[in-house]
Amino acid sequence: MTTHLKIDFVSDVSCPWCAIGLKALDQALDRVAGDITAELHFQPFELNPQMPPQGQDITEHITEKYGISPAQADANREHIRLRGEALGFTFSRADQPGGGRSRIYNTFDAHRLLHWAGLKGAGPQKALKEGLLKAYFTDGQSPASHAVLERVAGQAGLDRLEAAGILASQAYADDVRQRESFYLGQGVHSVPAVIINGTHLISGGQPVEVFEQALRQIAAAGQGAGPGA
Repeated sequence: MTTHLKIDFVSDVSCPWCAIGLKALDQALDRVAGDITAELHFQPFELNPQMPPQGQDITEHITEKYGISPAQADANREHIRLRGEALGFTFSRADQPGGGRSRIYNTFDAHRLLHWAGLKGAGPQKALKEGLLKAYFTDGQSPASHAVLERVAGQAGLDRLEAAGILASQAYADDVRQRESFYLGQGVHSVPAVIINGTHLISGGQPVEVFEQALRQIAAAGQGAGPGA
């Protein structure tokens, strides 16, 4: 008998560990296919809600925020790059053609677009999420840019003109803030936060094996989401 799980993936499109966590979760779900099915819902979290639209130099931002040296920031980024590479996700480097990702940006409009995509279904929302992660981390493009957001929405199979209309307005702003407040109120202060069936929390960009074990344990305990969950 197949167990169905509902997974809320609370994350930000400028969070490298969220990209790693999503790839690992996907691979874990592939391993349990046939025994477990799951529907992912991407929930908003802003790492830097006060970030201005033009963003900030990424090394400057990280050293200020975490109190580490530029050398330590570079070492952390290389560790993340290698973790991503092992999972099949490419984090660009500053010394690569095009300069890689050199700035951190405001992501609120990206979350508004993801909320809209979620109304279209889990598939379109996941395609948009993956496209936004690639645009920023692999291609070094700004997730605050409406042109980038519109293009990625179109590539994800969504209506580009509808996306442009949403971005030109304040559509879904209240919905995003409400969801952000909800998860903050639930004690989510770092991401990714992977919440299974609303009760089981897995924090961080865990290895594939950790996600697989958690999925199997929850399914074995008979804690499926149930019909219509």
